[in-house]
Amino acid sequence: MEGNRESSSVPVVTAYVDPSCPFAWITSRWLLEVARLRPIDLRFDVMSLAVLNEHRELEPWYRAFNDRAWGPARVCVAARERHGGEALARLYPALGHRIHDQGDKDFATVVPAALAEAGLPADLADVAHRSDVDAQLRAGTDRARHLVGEDLGTPTVVVDDVAFFGPVLTSIPRGEEALRVFEGARLLAGCRAFAELKRARSADLSFG
Repeated sequence: MEGNRESSSVPVVTAYVDPSCPFAWITSRWLLEVARLRPIDLRFDVMSLAVLNEHRELEPWYRAFNDRAWGPARVCVAARERHGGEALARLYPALGHRIHDQGDKDFATVVPAALAEAGLPADLADVAHRSDVDAQLRAGTDRARHLVGEDLGTPTVVVDDVAFFGPVLTSIPRGEEALRVFEGARLLAGCRAFAELKRARSADLSFG
């Protein structure tokens, strides 16, 4: 019984990510750092910037970014649907390392290489150019929207039953700082009166 009480106290943390989003990548690496330092049940799900921004007027560069973001997100959803959550947990970092850490935006080569690293079938890459899993991709985005509200984006994080957009970070907190950010985000998100905390981004993104 003691063991059951201890296991039930481990927070379930779900990170809704878009593989093309650099901020989601940084937040996911922060959560992995948290998981290294304290017990959390970390899971990943897919939401889509392309879906969120589908009918919005955007600057041309950001419209192009969103149009290209369909492909990797579709492949991630297909991997999860066909091979389970563990497949997504392997594929997402393989994609993120190439897209963000290495700065390789050639998805035609990035996606097959990431699938190979994750031990997944090469034909999943074909899904990037089809709408087969768009219903599931929209459903994941709608789950995140239902939890947070209309003013959301990637990353969205859910800790047990508390959901929030962010934190949006420009670098990866490490060690004790990672834990302080985690507990601070949980504390604020758990306050029903809390709505927003934001400041200008004053630093370049750092994935190291």
